[in-house]
Amino acid sequence: MKILITNDDGVNSSGILAARDAVRELGETLVVAPATQQSGIGHALTLFEPIRVTEVTLRDGSDAYTVSGTPTDAVILGIFELMDEKPDLVISGINMGENLGKSELTTSGTIGAAMEAAVHGVPSLAVSLQVRSGDIKFHDGHVDVDFSVAAEITGRVAENILRKGLPDGVDFLNLNIPSHPSSDEVMLTRLGDRMYNVHIKKRLDPRGRPYYWIDGDPAGDDAPGTDVHTLKAENRPTLTPVSLDCTSSLDLMVDWLE
Repeated sequence: MKILITNDDGVNSSGILAARDAVRELGETLVVAPATQQSGIGHALTLFEPIRVTEVTLRDGSDAYTVSGTPTDAVILGIFELMDEKPDLVISGINMGENLGKSELTTSGTIGAAMEAAVHGVPSLAVSLQVRSGDIKFHDGHVDVDFSVAAEITGRVAENILRKGLPDGVDFLNLNIPSHPSSDEVMLTRLGDRMYNVHIKKRLDPRGRPYYWIDGDPAGDDAPGTDVHTLKAENRPTLTPVSLDCTSSLDLMVDWLE
């Protein structure tokens, strides 16, 4: 089995080493990831400048490739340039910070990488670990975080994908793990509404001109059965099956169009 591993936290993230270690016994792994922190980049693709690929040695002495672009770029280059054949699985993560709810599907670089693999017919898994400290959520490099439970769960889910494949109609999986889960049992969930409410911070530069930070405040609880509620209220790992087909019911449009 061949497994491509990427992320959006950058190739030097501790989480990407944890992901590789989690599946080391399942097959041959290759790490291809952005050279720098890319959180919030979503499913972006680099089209208007060249992408540089560099072979590097990671903190544990293993080899990897960095790309100067986005997580999506890393997946494309990994599948079509750096691997001899299409991988059996792509893992994106383990991300620093959970990726829950519908809005994260379009903003998370972790999910964007898994989505890109799915576009090319490769089963994929986005993995995120909840962190309670904002200063490490967007850290670019090593962080002192315990990935042991997240890695064990990642390995279990990855093994299931490799052994069984994904069911028809499921293109990729979104796995989220609490920082200190009450149980290691993975709960199947649907997407919640949102993880954050948008919060704009307006400030003035030294010349009195306004500038803005886009930030978010926790949106609170969600309905039972959603990933947001299960992770935040029940403190349990969540696994959400996702389909690339976002088409709504065509029947709903017939009368509207007329």
